[in-house]
Amino acid sequence: MMENKSERIKHNNVSGQSSAALIWRFLKGSRLLFALSIISATVSSFADMIGPQIIRAAVDNAIGGREAQYSKPVMEFVNRFGGFEYLGRHLWIMALALLAVALIRTAMQYVFRVSNTAATETLVKTMRDSLFSHIERLPYSWHMKNHTGDIIQRCTSDLDTLRNFVSEQLTNVLRIVILLIFAVVFMLRMDVRLTLIAMIPVPVIIAYSLVFHGKIGKGFLECDENEGILSTMAQENLTGVRVVRAFGRERFERDRFEAQNDYYTGKWAKLAAVMSFYWSSQDILSGLEVMLVVVFGAVYCIRGRMTAGEYIAFISYNSMLVWPIRMLGRMISEMSKAGVSVDRINYIMSSEEEKDYVGSAKPPMDADIVFDHVSFAYEGCPEILHDISFRMKAGSTLGILGGTGSGKSTLMLLLDKMYELPENCGTISIGGLDIRDIDTGWLRSNIGMVLQEPFLFSRSLRDNLAIRSGQADSELIREAADAACLDDTIQSFTKGYDTFVGERGVTLSGGQKQRAAIARMLTKKTPIMIFDDSLSAVDTETDARIRRSLESRFGSASIILISHRITTLSKADMILVLDDGRIVEQGTHEKLCRAGGIYQRINEIQASSRESA
Repeated sequence: MMENKSERIKHNNVSGQSSAALIWRFLKGSRLLFALSIISATVSSFADMIGPQIIRAAVDNAIGGREAQYSKPVMEFVNRFGGFEYLGRHLWIMALALLAVALIRTAMQYVFRVSNTAATETLVKTMRDSLFSHIERLPYSWHMKNHTGDIIQRCTSDLDTLRNFVSEQLTNVLRIVILLIFAVVFMLRMDVRLTLIAMIPVPVIIAYSLVFHGKIGKGFLECDENEGILSTMAQENLTGVRVVRAFGRERFERDRFEAQNDYYTGKWAKLAAVMSFYWSSQDILSGLEVMLVVVFGAVYCIRGRMTAGEYIAFISYNSMLVWPIRMLGRMISEMSKAGVSVDRINYIMSSEEEKDYVGSAKPPMDADIVFDHVSFAYEGCPEILHDISFRMKAGSTLGILGGTGSGKSTLMLLLDKMYELPENCGTISIGGLDIRDIDTGWLRSNIGMVLQEPFLFSRSLRDNLAIRSGQADSELIREAADAACLDDTIQSFTKGYDTFVGERGVTLSGGQKQRAAIARMLTKKTPIMIFDDSLSAVDTETDARIRRSLESRFGSASIILISHRITTLSKADMILVLDDGRIVEQGTHEKLCRAGGIYQRINEIQASSRESA
């Protein structure tokens, strides 16, 4: 057992991952497509570089007759077509060359768009699948600490931000670098001074892009967090619409939503002002750079320092230089937004999943259940269970009675490993084996649980009842529904078992939802069954019928009944009475009725209420 404890500690270490590692992980399945898009963008960039050189050669050498000063491979290629003198008389050849370069560029742009789009959609699918799969395996305690609306916002808005950055910015990095390097090289070969003039705004743009990087990142984080709050408010109001309507809180909730929406909009307006100043100043610098190149280039042409062809080519390369510089600045600003989104997504992906310990077992579950000195506290809260100890015999029925907040449901959540019982806080065992050492999937598949608040999905009744067993066997479903006293009710519906259940079972009454949840659990026979106050919304007669059905059909199962109703607990083999997280009474119904404690007082109150009724 000591070895298992050390293995538990080793398994519980949380291992995070860097943002780059997370992106690389998401790129699985789309890396080749992104590589193809980068290669096609690179070829397109080379084609962009060749075009101005053809125009320069046509103006200076083919038409102007100036002596050519190109590298040997270039001259050999030109001589194959008769040299510049021949090309001057047949300019259509150079026009065809420009057309060929344009066609290559267009074809590569097409390949880039297609491959980049395919890669992006594959990336998005991978991210969504990975996030959903990971969230499904996160502990119940994690879900209790994180708002559903915020999780959804991270999986939608933040995912789209990361998607746009990878598909639009990262894939253009190589192209931008190539354009920058080759444009500068060609410009330096034509005129060093004019190139230096053209490069003046570059360090300025990069410097203030880095300054704005922090401001934009901070502003985007605030917007992102407030969008999560807004999403949570909308989600809660949509799922709790009946409560809002029942208490006439529409105006209050609307005002609350609008106030948050105004605050959220103000954050975006503030960020938009920063971004507008950033882009406007960058446009001014870029325009100033173009103006300087045009003016000084014209002066150099007049003074004979530069030919007309070189001037035209230089202007073309300068136009290509302006775009990468602006994109580089934009990439720095977008990187701050993407960094925030990656961190928010990484929070989910780095959260530790539920893991079974090394050597976890799959023992028989039709055995005694023992709580031995169990104490427990939710994170950041006072201790809710204090030194709980009891033994439940296999095949017996255990009843649990207690006031609100006494820890009844917590006991069952611990038994089902929905919350992990910390070391040195006692043990829970089945058949003498600590549940920490039992395979979690095996444990839960052998425990049938009807929660205090039954949840039904937006599907048909048949689909809802078949969730537990994993098969839509009509006879099995009807048997379970009959045991839960629900079959007659379903048969009265126009569509029977194909009746569509609204979100969270909104189209059913409270009692019908509880019975549907019981039927769903009964579709798979399990050695342990837990009913967490799941008969509170049904009448006493139906309660008795369901208990009789359970006794006749599942008499060999260990049944745990949590209830405030004494009649529900009266047939249990043993009853526990909890008060403030402690067992204050335990015994049979007859024994507790004579003990003069909490159980007897509640029984007398309920008995007098039944007599009055």
